[in-house]
Amino acid sequence: MAAHTPAEFATFMSQLKETNQTLDFFCDFDKIHDNVEDIKLSLCMLNSLIGATDMQSAVETIWRRDKSAFNVMDILIAVRSEGKKKVLNSLGECVVLDSLFESVEGVMEFLNDTGLAEVFQSQKITNLVDYVFGVETGLDSNARKNRSGHVMENVVAEIFENNGVDYRTEVYSSEWVEMTKALGDDEKRFDFVIETPQKIYLIEVNFYSGGGSKLNEVARAYSDIAPKINAVDGFEFVWITDGIGWNSAKNKLQEAFNIIPSIYNLTSIEEFVEKIK
Repeated sequence: MAAHTPAEFATFMSQLKETNQTLDFFCDFDKIHDNVEDIKLSLCMLNSLIGATDMQSAVETIWRRDKSAFNVMDILIAVRSEGKKKVLNSLGECVVLDSLFESVEGVMEFLNDTGLAEVFQSQKITNLVDYVFGVETGLDSNARKNRSGHVMENVVAEIFENNGVDYRTEVYSSEWVEMTKALGDDEKRFDFVIETPQKIYLIEVNFYSGGGSKLNEVARAYSDIAPKINAVDGFEFVWITDGIGWNSAKNKLQEAFNIIPSIYNLTSIEEFVEKIK
């Protein structure tokens, strides 16, 4: 017998949200500030290159004082090389980008060939600390994908907290002998665990605003693991998921919906909260 009716699935799909992103999702300004602070002294030294009429002489002056200041120059072209990024030098040779910062000649090649020398001399920018803050803000946008999953976890955690529900996060199945037996060598880490006198709920949460093969894989994996967990007395698998990305994997989600009794979205999660309260 299916865990849910077709009507219940239709209601679930109609409730899926387009986004779970709040305004604090876009930039982690605390991290950006810390990244800039880590290299602020070097950037302040490199500020002397701005407006320099003799760039070679200005570079040599910094080099004599503290040549390590040039090690941060990759961020000026929005790159975090960390010794891995390779480029073609002026001779057409493949070299590690950071190796250009090991000599005055290499620094000059970097400044001239990237166009930074002209930017500095024409004073198109006036302060490298402020400039790098902007660069870091742009680079931080690349971290949004990693933050997306945490956004959903934070939303669910807030719902639990607002309702006085005690929970633990990132708990491994190996904590319970029963789960080790049920899942075998396949150790699983659950996003949330809620323990009540009647039952222990092992919870996974995710949000998908776009489609992709991953959605099918997730639905398939949870369809496999849920019956194993639910077969153990005193345990229940709970899946809280949302996002219009599921429209692209509707059939696979419906299969999971028919197998897993406890599937909720951000609208129906209140039903789960009431259940455990």
